[in-house]
Amino acid sequence: MNEFFDLFLSYLLVEKGVARNTLDAYGRDLTAYLAFLESRGITTVAGIGPLDVASFLAGLKERGIAPRSRARALSALRMFHRFLMVDGYADADPSGVIEAPKSLNKLPSVLSFREVESLLAVAGDTPADRRDRAMLELLYATGLRVSELVSLKLRDVNTDAGYLIAFGKGGKERLVPLGESAALSVAAYMAEARPAMDKGGSNEYLFLTRLGDRMSRQAFWNIIKKRARSAEVHRSISPHTLRHSFATHLLENGADLRSVQMMLGHADLSTTQIYTHVTRERLKKVHAEFHPRG
Repeated sequence: MNEFFDLFLSYLLVEKGVARNTLDAYGRDLTAYLAFLESRGITTVAGIGPLDVASFLAGLKERGIAPRSRARALSALRMFHRFLMVDGYADADPSGVIEAPKSLNKLPSVLSFREVESLLAVAGDTPADRRDRAMLELLYATGLRVSELVSLKLRDVNTDAGYLIAFGKGGKERLVPLGESAALSVAAYMAEARPAMDKGGSNEYLFLTRLGDRMSRQAFWNIIKKRARSAEVHRSISPHTLRHSFATHLLENGADLRSVQMMLGHADLSTTQIYTHVTRERLKKVHAEFHPRG
C-alpha cells in the first residue's frame, strides 16, 4: 500500500497545503500504521477493518503513547481512509466508528501575569539579550506559534504601524497587532542589536543567532527555558506557554472569543474555546484560595 501512502502525502502537501511539521507527523503515523497492517498479513485496502484500526491504536496506548499523540494518529488515519474513499480506492472507512482517545481536554499551562512580567524583565544589554527580550515580548504580545515567530522576515513586521503579518498552518496569512511594548522592543533590537548579528546585511529573517543564522525553534526553546530559570519561574515552560498565556489573559481582561481566534490563527472557534475553560478554572482556584469560606 506504499503507492497509496505516497499519493496521500502528495494530496496533503499540494491540495490541502498542510504545514511541513504536520506532514512529517502524519507520515510517521501512517508508516507505523502500514507496518502494523503488514504484520497482520493485510496487504490490500479492502482487507482493513475497524478492529485493525482499533488494535493499532490500542498498541500505541500499551506503549505509553500520550492521548494527544494517539488522537493525532487517529486523525491521520481518518484523513487517509477518507482520501482512499473519495478517490475511489476504497468502498468504506474503517476508522469512522473509532472514538478519539479520552483526556484530550487537558487544560494548557498558563503563566500568571506576575510570572510573565518576571520573564519579560530580561537582564543585560548584549545583542543576544536584546534579541531575547524582543522575542519574548513579541511572543506574549501576539500569541504566535514558535514556528511563526522564527519564520518572521524583516518585511513582515512594521513597528511604526504596530502590526505584523504571520503565516500560519497551511501558509494562511493573518494580520496581528503588536502592542506598544513589543513594538518598541523589536524596534530597539532591529536598530541596536541585529546589525551586529547580520554582519553581511543580507539575511532576510528577523531573529538571528550570534553567528548570523536564522533562529531555530530548538534554539529558542533553549533560550526561553534559560530565561525562565533566571526569572525564577519554577514550572515547566515552553514557547507555547506564552501563546496560552496571551490568549487566557486577553479573555480574562474582557476580549471576545472571536477576536482571540483571529489573532491565534485558529481555523475553528471550538479550538479557541479551551481558553474559556482555562479562565473558569483559574477563577475557581482564586475563589478557593482567597474566599473566607472557600
